[in-house]
Amino acid sequence: MLTISQLAAYAGVTVRAVRHYHQVGLLPEPERDRSGYRSYDATAVVRLIRIRTLADAGVPLARVQELLDAGPEEFAEGVRTIDTNLRAEIRRLQSTRTRLARLAAGEHLALPRSVVGYLDRLRGLGVGERYIEMERDAWIMIAAQLPDLIDFVIAKKHEQLDDPDMLKLYSFFRGAPDWPVDDPRVVEVADTVERLMIRAVEAGEVGEAGAVGFDDRFVDLLDSTMVRSSPGAGRVVEILEERGWKGWTRIERVPADRLGTELPPS
Repeated sequence: MLTISQLAAYAGVTVRAVRHYHQVGLLPEPERDRSGYRSYDATAVVRLIRIRTLADAGVPLARVQELLDAGPEEFAEGVRTIDTNLRAEIRRLQSTRTRLARLAAGEHLALPRSVVGYLDRLRGLGVGERYIEMERDAWIMIAAQLPDLIDFVIAKKHEQLDDPDMLKLYSFFRGAPDWPVDDPRVVEVADTVERLMIRAVEAGEVGEAGAVGFDDRFVDLLDSTMVRSSPGAGRVVEILEERGWKGWTRIERVPADRLGTELPPS
């Protein structure tokens, strides 16, 4: 007859594991000797080895009892079922690892694939990371507001990149977008944006892929984020307002009577 320590050693497990298997009902409690100690026989050794083998193979303890008591056919079917479940779990874990690897780039968190692809295209155009980060944060907020329309919005953004003026606009952001108000690029940016606005108005596209579904508070949030990015950014908006344009996320043509001056013909 064996003590609990000897049983554990024969089966290759710890005494603590043996006690746990007793507790969950996998290993029946043995008779105790006159001193009150558990006393095990060969049957207990065999059963404990089978429990350990199944557990080491990844079989959940909740299923071990079922397999221990099953006949040959039931045992084989049970193992096949467990194997199927393990394969599914492996696929899930592999998918999780893939997502974690993507999250290392920082952009796949809370961003749909279409937006990540657009940001990658901007990188390919030489746009600097400081500006990419600012635009990424804006897209995170936009994607949360328009989950069903974000792919449409991004498709329109890709179309806009076919415009030479849009490419020129992004070329200004190859460095850090922290220009002072007197930087000569400020006026160049305003000129380029105005040309894009005029063509958008003429084509009836203003607002089509910009602020669809946004309330005024959210538009103000996006605009203020852009304006605070640098003194130069705020100055661009001021210049555009002086020329009869309002806003940045939701671009609007301001009527001449509200400006107090007649707008130049577009």
